Amino acid sequence: MTWRGTTTAQDRFFACLPYLLPLVEVSLLGMSFALAAGIGLFAQFPALQLILVPLSPLIRIYTGFPFAGLIVFILLLTLVVRNTNISHFIRFNTMQAILLDIVLILGQIILNMVLVPALGTGLFVDTILNVVLLGILGAIVYSVVQTVRGQYAEIPTLSEAVYMQVR
Repeated sequence: MTWRGTTTAQDRFFACLPYLLPLVEVSLLGMSFALAAGIGLFAQFPALQLILVPLSPLIRIYTGFPFAGLIVFILLLTLVVRNTNISHFIRFNTMQAILLDIVLILGQIILNMVLVPALGTGLFVDTILNVVLLGILGAIVYSVVQTVRGQYAEIPTLSEAVYMQVR
């Protein structure tokens, strides 16, 4: 295990990779609501879908396998986060990406099972969806930028939960 303050270029690269998981999930959430209900950022600004073009092969693989999200989650948790031979920096960022994905999935469940059936697809639900999408995207971008700089991305409450899990 390396010291908390030392990060190599290889550590930075591998610490950025797990953020693909919430990025793929947020793009799937945005596209699914844009296609099904015509709400969200992707429905309002179709040009934003061009940003997802580099992710399209990964999205196809991810959606092609049943339970791919669960499999990736379990593999990252057991092989990376719980492995003390991997640097703390990589394990921290992996756990933070997993927690971002869990927050996104919980938001999606609340949106699909509570808000849309109760309120329909009006302005309120559209605003909530946009806030969730932009919040998660902002957190991903901030985390990746901090990781590339070799610093820990401190997201309030989320990072505290990560520190409790990664020792």
